[in-house]
Amino acid sequence: MVHTISKRNNDNMAKDKTAYVCSNCGQESAKWIGKCPACGQWNTFKEIRIANDKGQMAAKSAATTVRATMQNKNRPLRLYEISAKEESRINMHDNELNRVLGGGLVPGSIVLLGGEPGIGKSTLTLQTILHIQDKKILYVSGEESAHQLKMRADRMATPIQPPSTSHSTPTLPDNILILCETSLEDIFSHIQEEKPELVIIDSIQTISTEDVDSSPGSITQVRECASALLRFAKSSGVPVILIGHINKEGTLAGPKILEHIVDTVIQFEGDQHHVYRILRSIKNRFGSTSELGIYEMQQNGLRQVGNPSELLLTQDHEGLSGIAISSAIEGVRPFLVETQALVSTAAYGTPQRTATGFDQRRLNMLLAVLEKRVGFKLTQKDVFINIAGGLRVTDLAMDLSVIAAVLSSNVDTAIETGWCMAGEVGLSGEVRPVNRIEQRIAEAEKLGFTHMIVPKNNMQGLNHKRFNIELIPVRKVEEALRALFG
Repeated sequence: MVHTISKRNNDNMAKDKTAYVCSNCGQESAKWIGKCPACGQWNTFKEIRIANDKGQMAAKSAATTVRATMQNKNRPLRLYEISAKEESRINMHDNELNRVLGGGLVPGSIVLLGGEPGIGKSTLTLQTILHIQDKKILYVSGEESAHQLKMRADRMATPIQPPSTSHSTPTLPDNILILCETSLEDIFSHIQEEKPELVIIDSIQTISTEDVDSSPGSITQVRECASALLRFAKSSGVPVILIGHINKEGTLAGPKILEHIVDTVIQFEGDQHHVYRILRSIKNRFGSTSELGIYEMQQNGLRQVGNPSELLLTQDHEGLSGIAISSAIEGVRPFLVETQALVSTAAYGTPQRTATGFDQRRLNMLLAVLEKRVGFKLTQKDVFINIAGGLRVTDLAMDLSVIAAVLSSNVDTAIETGWCMAGEVGLSGEVRPVNRIEQRIAEAEKLGFTHMIVPKNNMQGLNHKRFNIELIPVRKVEEALRALFG
């Protein structure tokens, strides 16, 4: 009898414990809750398994193996003893990627690159490391075979040539190691053996550890594998790049806590039916989150777009209504964006309001301002807004161009060629000043625009004589529309 009770207790202790984690914010709970108390979302708690004592001992031994790769011991430092010099960064030999990362890859950092399947995450990563020839790189692939990666690398290294020209076999660098593996323990053993200077995991959803009894890609597996890779990066000083997928809700697959673990989160955006790709920083502990990188998908890889204004503007839109040009800024880069609008009579009882690349709620606010302050009735009209090129812009200076494009489509009158604008629109119909107006004006002048509408308050202290573009200062929306349409 005593033996039976003892065996039953041992079996209960050996069982895995369960917990619930919010997939939106990472909040943990001992039981299932309908509404998350931290973020307020409903039905986001997912059940996970917590490893038993045996699994915890194995996890501790794995962590010891990771720490064994580096013998540095930390000690408390006084604040004045800490050096204030900037972090040394690894040049990725990609101006767009370096800009989004804040100047390069920081040693010992862990970066999460997210995007929809097939958008070009692996292409961007492989293309980047092909140009880094002074670092030993370990590329771990859990999705593609070594043959597939070799074919892709050959395609990227081969320049596009006419069919009549015979091309030689491309020469690939010898510092890149390819490992097709999904076991975290095996990956760490290869890392300890090869001692790489940069590790890439493609993708984190395919990696699993034996310490967790769940399938790869689950919340527990993703969190445990990311935590182990984080400990390795911080203890060894070797940067790690994780590639993650976007689920159907548009968020990174796995728990939100994965974004809390990593140092930098960059997202690769774009439509598979368009050639342009946007690299955007969502979180960056070593730089700004307002930077933007633009690429063009070509046959042999991604091409960096140094001057996005020329690509985002339609070359011939003379005589077309519903098109307005705005001078926007994302991060430190000014570029001109084409705003397209279509206003038509509502076919059904409720008019539609659709925005692509622009905030839907801000569009509703601008339409209310246009109706209340300017007097144009749009309650029975369908309004569609599109930012050309598949770009998503969050700059408030786009307000004036959205209103101008909507009115241009409503009255079916085209805006004259050579006009652009920049200005934030308030609820009372005033045109509010925008930041860095000089860079916006210089970008418009460089591309050959002759007239630019700017907020009147931005003219204070502005040396407008050094510009060869005519500036039209406005204080209200009515003044801007009067200048455009007479």
